[in-house]
Amino acid sequence: MAAGRPREFDLDRVLGSALDVFWAKGYEGTTMADLSTATGLKPGSVYAAFGSKAGLFAQVLDRYEDSVFRYARDAIQEPTVREVIRHWLEGVARATTGPDTPPGCLLVHGALAAGDGAASIRAELAGRRDRGEQFLVARLERARAEGDLPASVDPRAAAGYVFALSSGLAVEAAGGADRGRLLRTVELTLHRLPWE
Repeated sequence: MAAGRPREFDLDRVLGSALDVFWAKGYEGTTMADLSTATGLKPGSVYAAFGSKAGLFAQVLDRYEDSVFRYARDAIQEPTVREVIRHWLEGVARATTGPDTPPGCLLVHGALAAGDGAASIRAELAGRRDRGEQFLVARLERARAEGDLPASVDPRAAAGYVFALSSGLAVEAAGGADRGRLLRTVELTLHRLPWE
């Protein structure tokens, strides 16, 4: 059986370039011409390597989660709920206002920019946001068991609160808010958490 032709492109570079385009324009706003221009690949090569635009987008989302969204994995390692939330929200503020990246969050922006024709993409993005939220729910459940979160607080509701704040920060960043403004909002939020 003949082996397939080896890839003639740098996968890391292609995914990085595609990430920038999808992040800036959303899934539906990104055309194959945009992807070809950004990656240097012809549409046929994109299809051959990734199966479809959606296939490329799925790999881009994996890259985004492993790099940009890494702040979430780091945040849940913090020793207290307050520090978990601080690290998480400050991570959002930094990730959505990077000097070399489009403003906002790919997971939020992609969902907002995906119309009726992209129901599967919206579902994919929602699933990834849900998995991210589950990281936080598990950490808050542990905090409640350890007495760091009051027993009266539902970890799922608390995680939903943090995710709502995160989405709001991302939308503000996409609308032009700078990092300083977002970090001031984080500080105000942390002045007193709802259950304190």
